[in-house]
Amino acid sequence: MQHILVVDDEENIRYTFATFLGDEGHTVSVASSLKECCLLLDQSKFDLIFLDIMLGGDSGIDVLRHCRKEQPSCPVIMITGSPEVETATDALRLGAFDYIPKPIRHEALLRLTQRALEHKRLLDQKRAYEARLRAIFQSVKEGLVTVDGELVITELNEAAQVMFGCGNEVVGLELSTLLPNSSACVDLVRNTLHTTVPTDIFRVEMCLQGGVPHVMSLTTAPLLDEMEQILGVVMTLRDETRLDFLERDRSERQRFDKLIGNSAKMQEVYRLIEVLADVDTTVLITGESGTGKELVAESLHLRSPRRNSSLVRINCAALPETLLESELFGHVKGSFTGATQDKIGRFQRADGGTILLDEIADISPALQVRLLRVLQQREIEKVGGSGPIPVDIRIVAATHRNLLEKVRAGEFREDLYYRLKVVEIRLPPLRSRREDIPQLIEHFIDMYNKRFQRQITGVTAAVMDILTQHDWPGNVRELEHVIEHAFVLCRDPLIGERHLPQELGSRDVPATDDNLSADFGRQELIDSLAAVGGNKSQAAKRLGISRRTIYRKMEEFGLDSNGDD
Repeated sequence: MQHILVVDDEENIRYTFATFLGDEGHTVSVASSLKECCLLLDQSKFDLIFLDIMLGGDSGIDVLRHCRKEQPSCPVIMITGSPEVETATDALRLGAFDYIPKPIRHEALLRLTQRALEHKRLLDQKRAYEARLRAIFQSVKEGLVTVDGELVITELNEAAQVMFGCGNEVVGLELSTLLPNSSACVDLVRNTLHTTVPTDIFRVEMCLQGGVPHVMSLTTAPLLDEMEQILGVVMTLRDETRLDFLERDRSERQRFDKLIGNSAKMQEVYRLIEVLADVDTTVLITGESGTGKELVAESLHLRSPRRNSSLVRINCAALPETLLESELFGHVKGSFTGATQDKIGRFQRADGGTILLDEIADISPALQVRLLRVLQQREIEKVGGSGPIPVDIRIVAATHRNLLEKVRAGEFREDLYYRLKVVEIRLPPLRSRREDIPQLIEHFIDMYNKRFQRQITGVTAAVMDILTQHDWPGNVRELEHVIEHAFVLCRDPLIGERHLPQELGSRDVPATDDNLSADFGRQELIDSLAAVGGNKSQAAKRLGISRRTIYRKMEEFGLDSNGDD
């Protein structure tokens, strides 16, 4: 049974309502004025209110407004002795559920009461359902954004607000204002709106709060009414930046920007780049020639907040001291013979961005002093100039030499060394990460297939063996040149030994080995391989031939790499 309030200034009306409704088991409270009504509304929650439209000196319409404000979910039925269209219309417009005329008829009162209470029950169910949905909506850890049929934002949960760094002020705006740099995501929502087909995008990079890129997965699903008509779309956003980082840190990445390799040593390089990208500190990149120091510098720049400005490179070993000084710092007209006009140096050109000082070990002591000032004071002075010029740059230095040995030998300033080596990224030589060689070979084959419009699919097993065993003094650059050399000569689907440079292709072939006419048959080769568990080096020793000849004879006899048909 429900709690019903009757507000009327006529005592007999209050008594009649209390009797009729009380007989039905309802709890009935009565009030004769606006003051008594307000007091009861403060004390109790009601399921239904009967309100006289003429309440003594008070207007029933004013009381209706108060009731709707204090208990908006409670239906109000107006009581009127002379129902006028205008008065009834005003009451309904202000939120009255219905009105009942005087004199009060028992059957009409109970019928209207039942209808109003059923309406209240359904309304309470709907609001409870919406409250549960809202609680679920807000408790979901993924970001949720809903839009209507015009791609206007209708709601977003707290997780989405945190992701985008906004609040409910974006409700009512177009989705594109929330995703200004992610037109593909907006197109995904639009597609779902037009087709009602859910869609997914996994691991897409998006710029969220503060323009910081995040790795996100997105799902869109249509919002349909009971008639299966589309009302809008809900977009779910899951931030997988940390998961993506962890997967990369667990050596699941085979490449990183332009760097290639999934060895443990390269994974450590990738991790350092990610850690240092957002930290505006000086980095020293060391490693042998050809290991990819410039590629590391490029990754550091492109992943940093300075990525929209220039990355300026200069090889400090490629220019004599006088020209290098002018290239780095610039000069003013007339500062030396040939200085016919002012020149902007590399430091100024890199303002707001990054400068890579390659082969930093080769700069002179005088330039070391000038560079130290740039690192300490973030300002330069042009050759022949009369005053400092501030520069906002990140300095990345690189060298294949041992700088610490040069410091001990008195050839490099110790204070500059430690200024440059705030953090060091050491690139491993290729011979210490041989497991990356097959992937590098595949990369260079793809690259040169596109460049030369060829269809080479790979290398033979013998070539793979040669390339993975080579010491690669020239590192990745040398490997790239070997593949390019092979592309010039190769007209077959696979690169063979004859396509390699001579010094590489003949490195392990004994002079006594005739290679192509070894005196043994197919079965003898199979038996030799079987006896050593398929180890080709041991099988070659048993047969008195080179490992290269093993591969050739296997190819000749139609055997695969396991020694089987």
